[in-house]
Formats: sequence, C-alpha cells, structure tokens
Amino acid sequence: MHRVDDVPMRSAGSTSTEPPLSHSEPWWRSAVFYQVYPKSFADGNGDGLGDLIGLRDRLDYLQQLGVDALWLSPFYTSPGADGGYDVADPTDVDPIFGTIADFDALVAAAHARGIRVTIDLVPNHFSNQHPWFREAFAAEPGSRERARFIFRDGQGPRGDLPPNNWPSVFGGPAWTRVPDGQWYLHLFAAEQPDLDWSTPEVAAEFERILRFWLDRGTDGFRVDVAHGMAKATGLPDIAASTLAKINDADHMRPSDDPRWDQDEVHEYLRAFRRVLDSYPGDRMAVGEVWASGGHRLARYVRPDELHLAFSFQLVEVAWSANEFRAAIEDAMQTMPAVGAPCAWVLSNHDIDRHVSRFGGGTVGTARGRAAALLQLALPGAVYLYNGDELGLPNVDDLPDSVLQDPAWDRTGHTVRGRDGERVPLPWDGDTPPFGFSSSAATWLPLPASWQPLTVARQLDEVDSTLSLYRRALDYRAKSSTLHGNDFSWIGSPDDTLAFRRGEDFVVVVNFGGGPAPKPPGQVVLASGPLDGDGTLPANTTVWMREEKAAMDRSAGTSIRDQMTSG
Repeated sequence: MHRVDDVPMRSAGSTSTEPPLSHSEPWWRSAVFYQVYPKSFADGNGDGLGDLIGLRDRLDYLQQLGVDALWLSPFYTSPGADGGYDVADPTDVDPIFGTIADFDALVAAAHARGIRVTIDLVPNHFSNQHPWFREAFAAEPGSRERARFIFRDGQGPRGDLPPNNWPSVFGGPAWTRVPDGQWYLHLFAAEQPDLDWSTPEVAAEFERILRFWLDRGTDGFRVDVAHGMAKATGLPDIAASTLAKINDADHMRPSDDPRWDQDEVHEYLRAFRRVLDSYPGDRMAVGEVWASGGHRLARYVRPDELHLAFSFQLVEVAWSANEFRAAIEDAMQTMPAVGAPCAWVLSNHDIDRHVSRFGGGTVGTARGRAAALLQLALPGAVYLYNGDELGLPNVDDLPDSVLQDPAWDRTGHTVRGRDGERVPLPWDGDTPPFGFSSSAATWLPLPASWQPLTVARQLDEVDSTLSLYRRALDYRAKSSTLHGNDFSWIGSPDDTLAFRRGEDFVVVVNFGGGPAPKPPGQVVLASGPLDGDGTLPANTTVWMREEKAAMDRSAGTSIRDQMTSG
C-alpha cells in the first residue's frame, strides 16, 4: 500500500490555469471549519476524557487535513449535566479539559499553523451551579437576582401547576418549581435555567464574556441556540395543534412556536456584532439557528447581525436528488439576498452522523463520501464534525449503563439521545480505545468494529475516506473557483444533480440505484471508483473540468443531453 502522503495531491494548478486566490474577502466566507467535541477528540493526560492538551498534540493532523479554522464545543467549567452546555463559569476552563494556560497555548499553536480558533458561546442559559442562579435560588420573588432568569408564579389555586404548557427539548415540562413556590424556565435540562435577555445585566455580562475570549486571541464564536434568547411576550401557551407538530419534529420548529425565533432576538445579536466589529482581524460569529425556512434564517445574518448561520437544510433531507436540490435552493435563494454566504452542515454533535442517516454500512459510507464532495463544492463556508473525515457512523448499540445524554433520563429511558454521535475518535492500533487515550476506560466506549477506520489505517490507504477528504480540501484550498460565488444548475437525468462552479468546473451526483451516464471532461476527483465505461456509479459524486473543445461543442446543451447522447 501507498501512504496518502506519497501520492501527489490533485490541485487546481494541475488541472487548470486558475488565477491566484484573492484574499480581498473575509476569511470566514469560504472557510472550512472543523468542529472539535473536546471530550471525544484526543486525551492528553490518560484519564479517558479528551482535553485541550490532546487537541494541541493533534494540530499537525488538522493542518495536514487542510482545515482553515476550529470550532471548539464547550470546555468551560461545568457540572456536565448536558455535555458542557450547562456552563457554571463561562470565563474559565473546566479542570477535566485543562487550564486557561492550556487554552492560550492551543490558540498560539493553532495560529502558528495558520488555523483559526472559534469557540462556543452559550447565551440562552447558564448552569444551575452558576453563581447567578445560586443567588437567584436563595433570593426572594421579584428580586434583582431572579430577574436575570425567567421565574414565574405557577397556575392553579396553590400555584402548583407550571406557568404554561411549554415542553423541554429533552422531554418533560420546561419548568421546575423552587421551594418558595415559584417556577423557573429551562427549555433544555432542569440544570440549565434560561436567562432573561430583557434584563440589561444579562447583555452586559455577555459583552464581558465575549471580550474575555477575544482578548485571548479567539477568532470567533459559534452562538448556541441563537434563535432562543428571546421568548414570546407574556409566555403564552403553545396551541395544541403546534404541540403535535413539535412532538413530531426532529430539529426544525413550527413557525408559531413561542419559545423560538422571536423578533427581539435580533437586537441581542446586534450587540454581539458590535463587540466583534470593535476587534481587528475579521472576528466572526456563526449562529445555531433552527428556523422555519431559509427566509427566517436569513434574518440572522443581515449586515449588522451574525456573519454566518448554519445552513441545516442538508441535515433534514433523505438521500434524494429532488430533496437535496430543494434544500440547496432554499439556502441559496435566501442567504445571498442579505449578502451572507451559506454555511453547509452534514453532521455535528447533536445530529446523527450522515453515514448512518444515509443508510449505514457500505451504502451509507458511499453516500456519505458522495455527500462530502457535494458539500465541499458548494459556495460558502463548510463545517465538518470531527470524524466526518474518517467516515464514522453513529454507535447506536452503546450499553444503557454508559448513556449520558439528559434526554435518556428525562424521557424515562425511551429516547437514547445524542451519545451515539459523540463516541471518541479512533487514532491508531488494533483494539479499543485505538489511541484516543492511554486508559481503556474512556468516557464512552469505542466499538471494536472501528479498527479499519482509524486515522493511521486510513492514512495508509489511498482510497480511504480520510484520503478523499484530504484531496478534496487540498483542491478546494487552491481553487479560486471553489472560493468564488458562481453557481448554476445544469439539467441532468433523473436521480442525478449537476451544477457548474465558475467557467468550467462541474459537479455531478448520482443519487440513483444504478449507473448514470457521465458527461465528458477531465475527472478531478470522484467519491468512489469509476468503471471506465463512461458511467457514474450509484451513490457517487464526481468533480470534473470541462475541456474547452467539449465546452464549445456543448454550448447551449444541458448536461442531461451530454450525458444521454452517448
């Protein structure tokens, strides 16, 4: 076998005479971000948990992979009731991950490699162990301390019913009662009390938090639950018809759900933007926004709000040419209207890995590779989740005893939650934990079946998923076409999609169950083996350069005609 390092990377320079990349636009508009879930990336001290030291030790891997920036999920002081999203001190590092000095060293080491560092910001809620909530819990109704959160009197003669019928995302009611009889709101776990952003003290505190990390060299933020910081005035009940939709929904919320996407949230996000704009170096923020349609999502990235918002459309679709096209069009027809690029997502720590969503096994792997080349060829920014580049599937058979997601307990052990997509990464070796830790007792167990998926194993295989990502990222980094905004659909046969970037770069995806004709041109990269018979196999994406003679012959001719003309 040949190591991928020994195989020349395909680059724009080897297949075209593209001009040098322009650096006139901010870096984040077409960057490839790599999400690190710190507990699951690499363990540097042998306690079975990933940490900042382990991440710093693996930066060379990420540099060689070719990513532009990191997004670190929470590493702050936290009791860990929701994977660190219950933050007890948002300006310190939890000891399980290291120290502030470790964070500073990580940022310096990443910057030395040309990799920017962005981190999670969690503004919808604090931990119930945060000093503010401890003060509120001990204070009286109507006090300044309680005004920082959403405390309300209950309903019924004795106030023993919740203030309204809102459910928690993790199951059960969104209200918990305190000993003096009042209730507090938590749209997630009871350990995550929601903040009241109509209280000026909350906004002032988050300006302090933003500046703390920006002063340490952080390049930007991912804003958690950016659509939830404001609630409907008066906290009205959710209509019964809407509750039924909520219960049936996976991620997207109905437009009339009063918990989310209220107009007031945009002023809070403008305050974030003012802070970011006061720093040099194109500091940025991307929002986690689950909105009902691209037109609502686009409101979050108007020129004075967030820079990016995740384009989650590809997360919601089945493996279908029609569904993928509709999802891409929804994003691309709305975001450019406000001057913002799309930020494409296939998987993250809250979403089943796309290899599993698209069928699992051999078929899911082929579709996952095809989806990766599609994602990386679209205009805008791209977010990868750690392990995407290895083709990792979800681990759906974790023992009940190791499950840690709060949904497991809050639903009476009926919803297993998100642990299956958070299993640690396999690095090397033949048995678990595959080099993730020197301890066999990792926080979630790695399956023995991941032996062929380790980084070391895939580096030795030219056709591995890791090698595919490395080639694709190398090409993208050097391609002015893929950093540009040009995009146009091209007619293609049923069960396929085809589009052109720039003058001569063509992407074709075969979603069908059998081979489809392949258009003429020079193959740059394919997600799977090509048969050499002029066809594109099922579940395969190909990147191509149209040769000038073929372009002249096909002027005014659709790819559908070219692919079916023989």
